[in-house]
Amino acid sequence: MMCAVSMTFIDQTIVSIAAPSIVSELGLSGSGMQWVVNAYLLALAAFFALGGRLADLWGPRRVVVLGTLVFVVSSALCGCVPDGDYALAWLIVFRATQGLGAALLFPAALAVVVAVFPVERRGRALALFFGLTGALTAIGPLLGGWLTAWTWRAIFWVNVPVAVVALVLTGLARISDRRRDERLDGVGAVLVAVGMGLSVLGFQQASAWGWSSVATWGCIVGGLAVLVVFCRYELRTRHPLVTLAVFRDRAFTVDALVLFFAMTAFVPLFFFASVYAQVSLSASPNQAALYLLYVFAGFALASQWGGRILDKRGARPALKTGCVVGAVGFYLWAGKLTDLSMHDQWPYAALAGAGIGFVLAPASTDAVNRSLNASYGEVTGITQTVRNYAASIGLAVFGTLLTHSLTDHVVDTLESRGLSSGTAHAVSKDVAEAVTGNPDAHRPSGDGPLATTMRDAMASIRMDFAEANQWVFYGMAAAMALAFLFALRHPGGVAPARSADAAAEGASSTGGAEPGSSGSEREPRPGG
Repeated sequence: MMCAVSMTFIDQTIVSIAAPSIVSELGLSGSGMQWVVNAYLLALAAFFALGGRLADLWGPRRVVVLGTLVFVVSSALCGCVPDGDYALAWLIVFRATQGLGAALLFPAALAVVVAVFPVERRGRALALFFGLTGALTAIGPLLGGWLTAWTWRAIFWVNVPVAVVALVLTGLARISDRRRDERLDGVGAVLVAVGMGLSVLGFQQASAWGWSSVATWGCIVGGLAVLVVFCRYELRTRHPLVTLAVFRDRAFTVDALVLFFAMTAFVPLFFFASVYAQVSLSASPNQAALYLLYVFAGFALASQWGGRILDKRGARPALKTGCVVGAVGFYLWAGKLTDLSMHDQWPYAALAGAGIGFVLAPASTDAVNRSLNASYGEVTGITQTVRNYAASIGLAVFGTLLTHSLTDHVVDTLESRGLSSGTAHAVSKDVAEAVTGNPDAHRPSGDGPLATTMRDAMASIRMDFAEANQWVFYGMAAAMALAFLFALRHPGGVAPARSADAAAEGASSTGGAEPGSSGSEREPRPGG
């Protein structure tokens, strides 16, 4: 199962490293590439609960095999994307089906692990499962940098041999299937997918449609309205897709809100930091991967520290500390982006990662321990959905912010070099969408005045991109500050222990853990 889910962890970060190369070769726009990254996260969030429910109804072994096949076929097709007008649509569709495969695979794999280990060994097994698979998130940037040096298509093809090994091991393991004779909540599955998709579409397209557009607000408000309908429906149906009654617990609600705002910064960080490194710092994909490792270094150390705080004093101190450290780290990091020096930024990148590390595992584990009347699988299914939906929202909002800010900066740069306002605005929109690695390697050709001005302005445009990214990182600092305000509302104290049997009960029911979590997120025990 660890081999099977390793693909889903790595895919959360590996594509971010290759983004500039994909944009350059296929001629995609910057906002289009954000959709390629976001399609995976959005599908994972929208279908995660469905995957856990299908594992209940069909048996976890069958769903593991199905999820692996969907994921690997989608990965292979992503790597085979043709050049031309259909490239963007092709990538978005098959990245979304990749997310669907991951949503089927992960909760079913967790259910298998819970089912095959006896109670006295289950906690240790889950700690190993979460610890090693979570650590694979850090491999994504390194592997992506190495593979992109050969061809960016290999970041998708690398999943094929892993999937073959996973399927062989699944067959050799002779896993028994346990099924439940219950009804699938198809209406709930459709409502949550439509609501999330519409709302993210509105945020993502705001850069193109404008914030004053009826279409923008129609999608945002319409999507949120559908999610409200989904919540009301789930509270009334006999076999809900998601058990929303757990939100009656104040501590669980606070944990979920803190996770939401922390994740709006964490996953989008890898996309924006990677593109910044390759555009503003002229870094290679391998160098950009090393740049991101600063974040993981802080994250890994703080995750273990946060787990100890949770055990001794409960979640509230860890959440408050993490939110403050993260907000300060992102704020200071934003101020250093315009120095255009990778070496000078590492302390702030590590500090930002540490802030997230203090928050994620303690909040997730505390949420499990606080929800005494719900199964482990139901609670982690909810937190996983919250996390991936938040990541999708964050990528969409920050992408829109980056496009607007970059356009304004480029207009100022071109006007200062003698271009008319109309020409500067027209060109700036093209520049804002053309996110490619090392802009000096893509200088405009020709002897006309516009091409000459653009060539002369490349160094300034690199700085414009850094200044635009400052607003994104300030936004991430603001997200952590908002998380801190909610962390203050946490009731505190050490959560009551859950018995291993209660925690394991129904683990396949929307079950799953958070990709990228540390080993601190494990089978609940006394004190977390």
